[in-house]
Amino acid sequence: MGHSRKNAANIRSRKRRYRHHHKKHATSRTARAELQFPVSRMDRHLRDGHYAQRLSSLTPVFLAGVLEYLVAYLLELASKEADNRHRGRITSKDMKRMVENNPQQLHCLLSMTPILEMMGFLHPGRIDARVPEPADLCNSLS
Repeated sequence: MGHSRKNAANIRSRKRRYRHHHKKHATSRTARAELQFPVSRMDRHLRDGHYAQRLSSLTPVFLAGVLEYLVAYLLELASKEADNRHRGRITSKDMKRMVENNPQQLHCLLSMTPILEMMGFLHPGRIDARVPEPADLCNSLS
C-alpha cells in the first residue's frame, strides 16, 4: 500500500514539472495568410503538375488568394440573383442566371486578373491593400 502512495506522489510531481511546457500548435499557411482556400493543397497541385522546375513559397499563397477573390465575387453576383428571386440560398439556377445576365462583367473580371497582378493589388504581402471591384476597374479602363 505504501508503494502505491509513493508512486502516485511521484506521478503528481512529474505532472507539476511538465505543466508549463506546452507545445505550440502548428499554424497552417492558410491561417497565416488569412485565407479560406487551402494554401497547402494549392502547393501540392502546383508541384504535382510540374508547371515549373522551381516554385516560390509565396506562389501557392498568391494562387489561393486570387482564386478566393474570384470565387467570392462570383458568389456575390449569384447571391444578388438569388435575392432577385426572393430565395435565401444560391442554387445552380442562380449561377446560370448570373453568367447569362453579366457576360461583359464576367469577361472583364476574368481578363483583369493579370492586370490586377501587375498593378500590385493582388500582391500577397499587401494584406491591407484595398482590392478594387472588378466593375470599377473595367469602367476606368474602358
